[in-house]
Amino acid sequence: MTRVAVIGAGGFGRNHVRVVSENSRAELVYVVDANFKRAKDFADSHGCQAATAYTDILGKVDAAILAVPTIAHCEIGVALLEAGIDVLVEKPIAPSLEEADRLIAAAEKGSRILQVGHLERFNPAVIALETLATLPLFFEVHRMSVFTPRSLDVDVVLDLMIHDLDIVLSLTRSKLKEIRAAGISVLSPKVDIANVRLEFEDGCIANLTASRVSTEKVRKLRLFQPRQYASLDYAAKTLAVFTVGGPDGIGFEQVVVEPGEPLKLQFEAFLDAVESRTTPKLNGLVARQTLETALAVLDKIGEHAGVVSRTLAEWKS
Repeated sequence: MTRVAVIGAGGFGRNHVRVVSENSRAELVYVVDANFKRAKDFADSHGCQAATAYTDILGKVDAAILAVPTIAHCEIGVALLEAGIDVLVEKPIAPSLEEADRLIAAAEKGSRILQVGHLERFNPAVIALETLATLPLFFEVHRMSVFTPRSLDVDVVLDLMIHDLDIVLSLTRSKLKEIRAAGISVLSPKVDIANVRLEFEDGCIANLTASRVSTEKVRKLRLFQPRQYASLDYAAKTLAVFTVGGPDGIGFEQVVVEPGEPLKLQFEAFLDAVESRTTPKLNGLVARQTLETALAVLDKIGEHAGVVSRTLAEWKS
């Protein structure tokens, strides 16, 4: 049985605590949080120990789930990996490519498992879509959420859109050719809403919109490929497919999607990698590629913001 610690008992860390405690292949040994009362409350309710520093668990667990602010991923993750602990770290892998590289290098040097929590890859509807995707030519993706004070240390691109960037990159299997992007800050100092157009070398186009200042929650992806259109609802975990051809002209199928909670499926995949010592699907290198694309999107948003600022300055004068 794998001994596990959850580091970070905030909003999402609490879900990890629940999932680990319910898994028969793992033993929840520690809940770690800078707020000792919060850590102890969760530890007591799940029959494990509480700690305020990740250094308290070194040598006492086999694996750790890192659910702390992105800025702390590298420092804590590298220390855990160097101490011989396998790590599942929340997305994005790190705030910079340099820090992502440090995490990847630490995992490789110590032959440790490093998995990154791009949770939507474990959405049952996405898993079903992966088996149907042949030659994607066009994506239309919307991820809209109401405003909450969580994850304000990163832009909406690294907070929300990164899920969809990861999925699009995995389905296209083509090199990225061009990025066009625009975004604005609304309720935080960071970019809160963004629109991105990706063009790939094989001609595929992906339009993505992400917002954390919406009045409703929408999480949908539409994929168009030769003779087929697929509509995926992340929240409902459903996948509908329209196919051109055949005796009826246009066929419709509501794809049978295997039930499952993405967070539990993600943790199962992590345990599989830990037990078999095999590279996880969502490993450091895959997450680094997604981060690189997300940072490039933010650069393009910055360029667009500069153009808008100059236009406003000229207009006022």
